[in-house]
Amino acid sequence: MTQPAPIRIVLADDERMVRTALRAILSAEPGLEVAGEAATGAEAVSVVRELRPDVVLMDVRMPQVDGIRATEQILATTERPPRVIVVTTFENDSYVYDALRAGAAGFLLKRSDADTLVQAVRLVARTDSLLFPSAVRALAARHARAAAPSAPWVSKLTGRERDVLRHMADGLTNAEIARRLDVGPATVKTHVAAVLAKTGARDRTQAVIAAYETGFLSAG
Repeated sequence: MTQPAPIRIVLADDERMVRTALRAILSAEPGLEVAGEAATGAEAVSVVRELRPDVVLMDVRMPQVDGIRATEQILATTERPPRVIVVTTFENDSYVYDALRAGAAGFLLKRSDADTLVQAVRLVARTDSLLFPSAVRALAARHARAAAPSAPWVSKLTGRERDVLRHMADGLTNAEIARRLDVGPATVKTHVAAVLAKTGARDRTQAVIAAYETGFLSAG
């Protein structure tokens, strides 16, 4: 049986010890490969363009170019961009929320254990579900605008698209949503694409953040 290609990862953090620790954990896991490292946001953009990894672990606070700007540049200028997971010390960091709005697939705390780190990398690389939905919901509760006016896209969602968006926010994959709604996976994929188009979101995480910001979903 042909083995799947390894998940290729770039580590972006200005602390060498952090990069060394992450490399040791990830390199020990089958199917994971650390393809490169970067010590600044600007270097991260360059390394990603050169190596074209599947996942980037991006420190949210770095010199020269921070993780938010680096994420924006990577997603805007890289053909078939990687999934970006921002890494932070504080889970209520406004930088993290801004990074998710910029297109990061999710976030990890620097104190996360090895199993959580590996799970996060595998999930964003291989599945279509939201990374740690309860953490995203908690972050939205702290940072989403209070009593934000409903966006025009909300009224454009069909009833089924509204259901799909709610399930996306719960972290369900397309296959799980299909079973929940008793429809085919292809139908769910079509609904997800429509939700992304109507919300103007790059991916599921941005769509869910938008849903909280407009009050379509309650973060409470």
